[in-house]
Parts: sequence; structure tokens; C-alpha cells
Amino acid sequence: MNLSATAEHLDNGGDGESLMGLATLMTMAYSGIDLAPLGVKMIERATRNPEDANARMDLATIMHLDFAPDLALDIQAQALRIRQLYHLPAAAGTAGIRLLAIMAPGTLMANAPLEFLVEGSDVALDMLYISADLPVPETLPEHDLMFVAINERDEVHPLLAQLATLAKDWPRPVLNAPERIALLSRDGTCSLLKSAPGIVMPSSVRVDRQTLEKVSRKELAIAALLADGDFPALVRPVGSHAGQGLAKLDDRSAVENYLQGRADDAFYITRFVDYRGADGMFHKYRIVLIDGRPYACHMAISRHWMVHYLNAGMERSAAKRAEEARFMTGFDEGFARRHQDALRAIHARVGLDYLVIDCAETPAGDLLVFEIDSGAVVHAMDPVDVFPYKQAQMRKVFRAFREMLAKAAERGLSR
Repeated sequence: MNLSATAEHLDNGGDGESLMGLATLMTMAYSGIDLAPLGVKMIERATRNPEDANARMDLATIMHLDFAPDLALDIQAQALRIRQLYHLPAAAGTAGIRLLAIMAPGTLMANAPLEFLVEGSDVALDMLYISADLPVPETLPEHDLMFVAINERDEVHPLLAQLATLAKDWPRPVLNAPERIALLSRDGTCSLLKSAPGIVMPSSVRVDRQTLEKVSRKELAIAALLADGDFPALVRPVGSHAGQGLAKLDDRSAVENYLQGRADDAFYITRFVDYRGADGMFHKYRIVLIDGRPYACHMAISRHWMVHYLNAGMERSAAKRAEEARFMTGFDEGFARRHQDALRAIHARVGLDYLVIDCAETPAGDLLVFEIDSGAVVHAMDPVDVFPYKQAQMRKVFRAFREMLAKAAERGLSR
């Protein structure tokens, strides 16, 4: 494996126009800007110059943001046939850290969105896409450290295994070991955290469609599948995130109704935990662990058990935002201290330098873990006039990420 300061044969910019990237485009969409005219511009660029990979990659991102996944993946594949490597320069000009991210083709949830974490900093980010058809090139751009950004899912396990072998002799420090990422399926995470102090994570059992059909026909009791529970239970397709296909099953008839609306062949089922607080509301937290230290990213509050920040109506409720602000301000002495043993156990057992936890608190005071991965979005896109308290908190997160990179790069220099 050779390192090149420019790796020009990998990073041919086509007509010279730079990559806009996910963070810029998603922030525009989040702010309500219509990306259609920009999409037209990218099409014109790609038509004018068939080698303009940056235009195609940005167009693929726009199509993802416009909820056209099939078209987005097709355009992304076109870009990757032209070039595997995509570059975002350091905002500060000269790069203080050169970070190489290893990524896999896929949707916006396929990889850790590192662009948000390094945006506006002195970190130069190179994103190298690999797959069965896109092997790791012999020549790579010069970098200070490598970060495995691929998020766990069934189809990337061979890639993660390949990277685990390569990482043993990688010429620079490697963050987020690929063999640890491979353990973070829903059932794998449950196994990692089994009996961990202060943690509740109901067993996620992987079942095929035929098994669920037997439950709906009263040929099989759901309690026979869930060693720790019965109805109500949660179900979701294998590989889904962000609540896609997630439903609460209260009885056998709900199983039948659910399957009628889904074509998936494999699912996870989990016992439902009622995590309502004393106020009757459901509180869901996103916590990031950076080099083992926890940081608050958001708290969503809703009357419905399926809570996501975008459906919780936080922007419409001053009371909810005030509660989130108090949560962030008092995080170190409050949430982080209450759950310090649980958070330490997660860091030790998962073994990743950077990870994201979606979680809640049970009425008994334990940490209820929904999901752990490295691919959830951690950002500062919320409007400052509505969420003035968030900017300072997210700057703290981004500084911690930058400090982790610097420490890792220093270890590489001391080898």
C-alpha cells in the first residue's frame, strides 16, 4: 500500500468544481431551501462533462434528500464508476489533520456522516468508497489517520472483515475498528450489553416472515420467541433505521395486519418497554461517546412512544425546548453521572472510539438502550433563533471529536 500526497489518479476533479458534500446539502434542505434548481445545475454539469464525478455525487445526495432512493443509488453508482475518492478541504485553509474515511455505497445512513463533525474546522476529509466491485486502491492519499465510517448492516460484513485484515498493517492509526462495527447488529448489541450494570436492552430476536405468520395464525406464541417478554412487542425489518417499518404489536391480529403491509422477509422483534416519565411523556435521548466520554446531542419529548426529533414537535413547544436546554446544561452532573456505570460499560464492551446511543430512562432509573451505531447524524443544523442553546453544546461535541483525532494522530507520530 502506497501513500501519495495528491493521489491524482484517484481524485480527478473532472471540470474542477469542488464537491459540496452532505453537510452543506442537508443543511440547505433542513433550512427549507428547494434543492431542485441545484439538482438541475448538477445534471447540466454532468452532461457537459461526463467525468465530473463531484456533480454526480452531489446529485445523488440531492436525490436522497428528495426521497428518491433508487435514483440516488443509481447516480451514486455512476459517480463511483468514475472515481472512488472524494475530497472536502479544511475550512481553515491549511489542514491541521488529514482524515481518510472508508465508506461504502448506499443511502445516507450507510456511513457515519463525518462531514458534520469536521465542518468549519482544520480537518481535511477524504472519503474513499469501497465495495466488492471497488477494492481498496494500491495508492491512497496521504493521511494522518483512517476512520472506518461504514455503518453495520448485513451486506457490509464481508467489507468489514476485509478491512479488519488490512487494518492490522495500516500505515496510520485506525479509528473505529471494523471488527467492532460488525458486532452492532440489533441482536449483536443485545449480546454485547447483556447483564451490563444499569442497562436495560430487551433481547432483539431475528425471525423470518414465516415465523411471524405462525404467530399470527396462533401456531406459535410470541413468548416462545421472546425469552424476556410477550405482547406488546416491537417489530421492524432487518436493516431498518430511523423508525422505518417499526410498529408496536399489541396482539396476534396486529401481527397479521403488519405483515399485510410489508414485503420484507426478515424482522427483529423485541419486547416493548413503557418508558413514560412521571409527566406522562416519552423522553428519548441521543448521546455520543467520543473516546469514551459522553456528550448530549438532543432530547426529544413526545406523547407517543415512537419518538424522533423530527416528529416530536420540539420547534413548536417552548416548554419542550426549555427542558432540552436544562438537560444539556446539566448533562455532566445529571444524566451522565446517573448513568456513568452504564456508559462506561457501553464504551468498554462495544470498543469503538466514536459511537452514538439512542436511549431513554426507565421508570426505575436504568438506561434503556434502543440502538447503538456510528452512523446516526450528529449536527448543528437547528435554527439558532429557535434553539439558541444548541450551538454551544454541539461546538463542544465537535471540539471533542477534533481532540480525539489529534490524540490519535499524535500516537501515529510516536510510533
